[in-house]
Amino acid sequence: MHQILTIIEKDTFGYYAHCPALEGCQTQGDSLEEVEQNIKEAISLYLSTLTEEEKQHLFEKELTAMITEVNVA
Repeated sequence: MHQILTIIEKDTFGYYAHCPALEGCQTQGDSLEEVEQNIKEAISLYLSTLTEEEKQHLFEKELTAMITEVNVA
């Protein structure tokens, strides 16, 4: 089992999800549940196009996600 950073954004049209480590891997949905299911499918399809060497390189990367608080003037 591997973990892939996924960003989900909500806007007036619904939800949009993408994976920064997987260029072009993105989807959308009308609900959070729908976009979560859609991005899992998109990730699976994306990974199926990679060679074993590409997958190994992808999962060797160390990623850190954080939320940074800033003051806005």
